[in-house]
Amino acid sequence: MPLIGSTDEGVDKAAADKKAADKKAAQEKAAEQEPQPGDVRVVDGVEYIYAKNRRYMLTPYEPMYVWIRKDQYSPGLFESLRTPAAGSTKEQKEMEDRIAKLEADLKKKGVAPQMGYPAQTMYLPQPGMGYPIQALPFNYPSPKMKRRVVILPLQDQTNYKNEHLGELATQRLISRLESTGTVISVDPATVGLTGGGLPEQQQMLALNETYGVQAIMNGALSDVYTSSQKVEGKDDAETSFALSRIALGVYNTDTGLLLKQVSGRNPVFLSREKGEMSPEKAKVRAIDLAIELIAEDLLRAILTLDWHARIASVEQDRVFLTAGRMSGLEKGDVLEIYTVGKHVVDSKTKASLGHTKGDFKGEVEVVELFGVDAAAAKLKGSSTVGTALLANFLAPGDLAYLKK
Repeated sequence: MPLIGSTDEGVDKAAADKKAADKKAAQEKAAEQEPQPGDVRVVDGVEYIYAKNRRYMLTPYEPMYVWIRKDQYSPGLFESLRTPAAGSTKEQKEMEDRIAKLEADLKKKGVAPQMGYPAQTMYLPQPGMGYPIQALPFNYPSPKMKRRVVILPLQDQTNYKNEHLGELATQRLISRLESTGTVISVDPATVGLTGGGLPEQQQMLALNETYGVQAIMNGALSDVYTSSQKVEGKDDAETSFALSRIALGVYNTDTGLLLKQVSGRNPVFLSREKGEMSPEKAKVRAIDLAIELIAEDLLRAILTLDWHARIASVEQDRVFLTAGRMSGLEKGDVLEIYTVGKHVVDSKTKASLGHTKGDFKGEVEVVELFGVDAAAAKLKGSSTVGTALLANFLAPGDLAYLKK
């Protein structure tokens, strides 16, 4: 004879089991829809990888994983400094296989690779909650063109001047920014900046108009400290940690004014190095980490400046431009030609606001790329324009902007 209430208990248990099963199925379905680390997605022909956010735990409200452009993605600096977890090699292999398959599919479709612009988005705290909400993205002007930048040698304000860490930090900063494919670092000596100090406003404007330099970076390396220890009886190898700080100002050459000021100090625990020369290795690692923390902010500041080139000369039926393959131009690109615009100054603060675009003259189409970074173009829609007419119509010094 069944116990009283056993039937009800059986019904309740069955209902609970069904509810738990439904909940588990819903969770599994949601998990399938949520992106997983290593997932690849294509948006407007650009590949994105769902990868570890470099700013996670270093900047408030940053999520652990974000979508990163595939051509900007590199083996995460922070990830590469940590000891690989079990199975990480397998996961990396799986991600590489997915990327290779996607690239093969894109190649069949004839989709061209894109350059690695940083995602211009921000995360804001949601009122009353600890989760971030993503703001609307920002569209960079002239998104395929590289900006010319002068990076002045970083001032060495450390206690290790005999080790020339300032020079090392400068070279590693240049390499980091150029690796994105969005910046051309111009040697200061080639544009007459041999003194090492920040040029005056008029000199900055001349760099902009003559050489197309759109930004100048000036800063210092400081607060470099190391700490070493050796645990007796456990490990004969010395373990070292280091700390460094890099502060940089980005100046807009069109106005001569400070555009952005950033600084980065590396997390000490990530600079750990063991073995021979560990203090020196830890210093280099600390410098790399400090650069990594400020690199994206630097790029965002530089890429907000609109790109332009200059007409170098006009010969026969062609105009020659001071930008070409290296800057990102391709045959068939159309550029709009303007005269040099008016310099605008704030009447109250007397601060420069930059230059407006001058008078519109017409459009030219790139027909040839030559030299290291130069191009030839013809007046669009008028391939039979005579030499005299073209010379009167377009002139050296006119500015060329990539047509949107």
